[in-house]
Amino acid sequence: MKKLVLGISLASMFFAVQSCEKKNEAQNTNNEIVVPSEDSEMGVVSEVIVPLSSKSGSSVAGSATFTQSGNEVTLKVDVTGLKGSEHAIHIHENGDCSADDGSSAGGHWNPTGDDHGKWGEGDFHYGDIGNLVADAEGKSTLVFTTDKWTLEDNAENGLRGKSVIIHAKADDFTSQPSGAAGDRIACGVIK
Repeated sequence: MKKLVLGISLASMFFAVQSCEKKNEAQNTNNEIVVPSEDSEMGVVSEVIVPLSSKSGSSVAGSATFTQSGNEVTLKVDVTGLKGSEHAIHIHENGDCSADDGSSAGGHWNPTGDDHGKWGEGDFHYGDIGNLVADAEGKSTLVFTTDKWTLEDNAENGLRGKSVIIHAKADDFTSQPSGAAGDRIACGVIK
């Protein structure tokens, strides 16, 4: 009988611990998931999912997911409906996708005041991500990691309140101020 009581007590403690671990996960209205993590400097991993909607008459759709772990942010982009092989992707300064042509997102996010360029090579904006490469079906995936961004609120290098923009053409990495990337064909606000 003592073994049965001990077994039931251990099982109850196991389920109580599992329940507490689940309570440590939280999701808010900004599609952000916060999960405790041992490897994170701040003790949490933050994730923001940004739906991308078509602009300038395109049929581009998809999402951009920003995940912060410690001092690094990883961006994963999945899109469909691209026409042509290469399309610039940038972070723009305003969290506003209300204009049909995406112009309400403003210019490239550039808190350092540098010239436009290719990430990691000389001058570049914090919003200068690079180019998406589409397959024959118009699909593209990109994964990009940096320690220059954060999901923390009110930080100078904070992503919140900015927009993700996909352009009709490739970024040439030299034309000022935006790489001659053409129309804005998708937009999503980072909340």
